[in-house]
Amino acid sequence: MKKQDNAPLDVQAFFNAQGFSGYQWLIFGLCFLVVLLDGFDTAAIGYIAPSLIGEWGVAKPALAPVLSAALFGLAAGALSAGPLADKFGRRAVLTASVLVFGLASLASSFSGSLDSLTVLRFVTGLGLGAAMPNAVTLTSEYCPDKRRAMLTNAMFCGFPLGAAFGGFLAAWMIPHWGWRSVLLLGGTVPVVLALLMLVALPESVRYMVARGQPAERIRRVLARISATAAAATSFVLTERQAAGPVAGSGMAVVLGRNHRIGSFMLWLAYFMGLVIFYALINWMPILLKDAGMDPHKAVLVSALFPLGGVGAVFFGWLMDRFNANRIIAVGYALTALSVYLIGQAVGNDGLLVAMVFVAGTLMNTAQSSMPALAAAFYPTQGRATGVAWMLGIGRFGGIAGSFLVAELAARSLGFDRIFTIVAIPGLIATAALVVKQWTHPHAPRELSLRDAAAGPAAH
Repeated sequence: MKKQDNAPLDVQAFFNAQGFSGYQWLIFGLCFLVVLLDGFDTAAIGYIAPSLIGEWGVAKPALAPVLSAALFGLAAGALSAGPLADKFGRRAVLTASVLVFGLASLASSFSGSLDSLTVLRFVTGLGLGAAMPNAVTLTSEYCPDKRRAMLTNAMFCGFPLGAAFGGFLAAWMIPHWGWRSVLLLGGTVPVVLALLMLVALPESVRYMVARGQPAERIRRVLARISATAAAATSFVLTERQAAGPVAGSGMAVVLGRNHRIGSFMLWLAYFMGLVIFYALINWMPILLKDAGMDPHKAVLVSALFPLGGVGAVFFGWLMDRFNANRIIAVGYALTALSVYLIGQAVGNDGLLVAMVFVAGTLMNTAQSSMPALAAAFYPTQGRATGVAWMLGIGRFGGIAGSFLVAELAARSLGFDRIFTIVAIPGLIATAALVVKQWTHPHAPRELSLRDAAAGPAAH
């Protein structure tokens, strides 16, 4: 990339001018592993739930607290970690978060009662909730504009893949070594990853420029992407001109006049998506078993639901080219239809398997695209907070989904009626993104293209 001597180097223009370097792929890979393990540990409790019922002799409704404990932790972790990361940096908060959920999962594998497991799952959730938004933010801030949504979505695919992988592993591990082995594995690997991140993961360059950190530190990171940055002596950021003033804390940006309605709609859409996701990921093995399916087969079929999240890469490609709000809204509308159809397929195993996979593909594709949408919506000073608060508030949707199915099961509703009710949040998420598009009509891609023409703005 050519530049005039002594001219400030525009960081985003630098990323846009380079290919995606090996160093950026390393950052992508580390964040992908974080989100993969996040998905594994988050979903693990649903896969071991039937074993808990058998070993500890608890009733199904009594599982609701332990199934949702991590979700309370996830919400608390995300809501606190975003502002912390906007203040202290993405790298430190992300690494500490991975270490916390790894150690807590290890401890969970030694639980002797439902109460102790519930407490430890809450602590696990604190780490999980803090890790995901910072992985999303860090990945997004190292991406070129034209590939940001696709790469961020591809990284976030680690979550549904981790959840699906957990199902297949649980189906194999539990008969051999018991349910504790799943939590033991889900704790050991994150601890090792946290140590690797301490050595290999850099801070976000956009964050360092926004915080006015030393030019030498910024140059050292950028030089690992391209030698063209080696001579730079100062750095600036290009931010969206349409975003308005960004002074103040991350929360001031997120709840400011220019972002407030969009923030609320992002929260609502993500909340409703997680109502569906956790209602099904936590309860589908039990619902299928109650519908007459073999327990081992029920776990395998349930694992197909999160597996479909790889479709988010295709959605990311579309989001980089077309209106992202409309694309994801269509995804949620189709999710509602497909979840309803799962309930109509009971008794036909072939059709049921197909519908679970289709519903999972649509559900996870839409849901996995939301962090990229949020990351594009906020400027650097509020990005970690904006993404984290969407994820954090959304976690209450996961809590609601877990308790929703517990209540529906307690009322002895049939398989088909439960899935009809669980489909409704997909329609609400669709409506939320329609409102966001109406109140913020410029798609993220349109804003970034306008920025490129507007030139750098120093912060």
